[in-house]
Amino acid sequence: MSNFETEPAPAAHIKDVMNEAKPPSDGAEPPTARVKPGRKKRIFTAVAVLALLAGATAVGTTLPDPKSSDAYASLAGEKASIESERDSAKSSYESMKSKYDTLQNGMAAREAKVTARETEVGKADAAVKTAEAAVKVREEAVTGAEKTKAANTIGDGTWTVGKDIEAGTYRAAADVGSSCYWGIYATGSNGSNIIENDLPGGGRPTVALSGGQDFKSTRCGKWEKQ
Repeated sequence: MSNFETEPAPAAHIKDVMNEAKPPSDGAEPPTARVKPGRKKRIFTAVAVLALLAGATAVGTTLPDPKSSDAYASLAGEKASIESERDSAKSSYESMKSKYDTLQNGMAAREAKVTARETEVGKADAAVKTAEAAVKVREEAVTGAEKTKAANTIGDGTWTVGKDIEAGTYRAAADVGSSCYWGIYATGSNGSNIIENDLPGGGRPTVALSGGQDFKSTRCGKWEKQ
């Protein structure tokens, strides 16, 4: 179908115009007076219209289908390739995202377990510290008792009450032998002022010591303040 919409000239009119434009059959020069200016203009117009119609028909019948061209096929191929690459990239992205989500969930689960274990370890550490503190208190108490006991324990020798030992009642830590001797003297008398003495010969003797006294023990072992 032509892209030009031109009202076709009536066939009879075109025929008349063409007949007028023909030269005489005898070959003689047509008289100039027979072709008027207006009619000459109509002749040219008719010829132009015919040429345009013929050209439009030729164009309409010879234009190629753009979809059948090599350029179109090349572009279509490039489009298909790009779409394929896009689909492949999208598929890869979805696969990677799935793996990432799985790893993320696994990490979150492991972090939750680690947090729970850290909480348990913290509770255990607190319990250990509490136990250690209790042990330390007991050790300090035992140590204090041992120090006190050691401070209030005497052996062989001469001891000044109030200076070397505290006043109080002392008892032999174990049974004494027959050679045990103890004596209580006035302080500063150098053993010449005997207040009390004994050779118990056995058992666990007891002595009461006061300020201003010296206490002497020989072969009686340990004495502990009661």
